[in-house]
Amino acid sequence: MEIVWSAIVLTLLPWIGSLPAGMATRKQIKTWYNGIKKPSWRPPNLAFPIVWTLLYLTMGFASYLVWRDGGETLNGPAGLPLTLFAIQLVLNYAWSFIFFYYHNLEWAFYEVIALLIGIASCVYTFKSVNETASYLMMPYLAWVSFASLLTFTIWRMNLPANKKKI
Repeated sequence: MEIVWSAIVLTLLPWIGSLPAGMATRKQIKTWYNGIKKPSWRPPNLAFPIVWTLLYLTMGFASYLVWRDGGETLNGPAGLPLTLFAIQLVLNYAWSFIFFYYHNLEWAFYEVIALLIGIASCVYTFKSVNETASYLMMPYLAWVSFASLLTFTIWRMNLPANKKKI
């Protein structure tokens, strides 16, 4: 029974942790975000909560598999992968605040690149502990790669008129 509870808690942890960021940015999405320029190829707003819910669940379950197979301690083989997982999770939550709450599109782009590196590090280190966990992180890596391009494009489309685009 303890393993079942561990699986449930670790699977839901990323999703539960995302709730404060979602609540803090919800008003900004309805006001500020709807008023900025966005590329025609961006997904509709409704797609984001659906995709993120699924990604949070799969990455949470991946972290559980690493914790379970890595000895259920940070002193064992799971230590580095789960530390990297925690770091990328903090970066994930921070992006929402930087982009939506502070409206800092440039820093949101730099931050999402750091997040992308963190996720790639998880994919790599998870594989040595549990290969399935590594594969479960790949849709997340793909989505954040797309989100990086979207963030960059939105940043560039919304530069002040006096700033030169690259």
